Amino acid sequence: MEKQKTAVGRRKEAVTRVFLSKGEGAITINGKDYKDYFPLVYLQNQVEAPLKVVEAADKFNIVINATGGGVKGQAEAAKLGIARALLEQSAEYRPVLKAAGLLKRDPRAVERKKPGKKKARKSFQFSKR
Repeated sequence: MEKQKTAVGRRKEAVTRVFLSKGEGAITINGKDYKDYFPLVYLQNQVEAPLKVVEAADKFNIVINATGGGVKGQAEAAKLGIARALLEQSAEYRPVLKAAGLLKRDPRAVERKKPGKKKARKSFQFSKR
């Protein structure tokens, strides 16, 4: 039996651990089907994107543990994790995944709050008198 492949995906504060094994195309996130976990279609498309690009939607079973962040961050972290797990499965997927931009870690995160400011850049209301 072939060993399952693992990978980690991150986005903002979200972290996902992805376990990829041969199967019929079931994607489970935190014990739920991904369509129940992400009811919004565009988030479901994020999760499916790497599989659609390599045309392997019904070849692998995927189990994902997602923690931290919000739903969008978790969906995009899952996308990166699945792409990395597919790379471990077969190196021939690399050119198509890279061309689709699925191997890039999105570095954008919330900027820290600065002292004397309301948020990172927003100031308190200025009062002349």
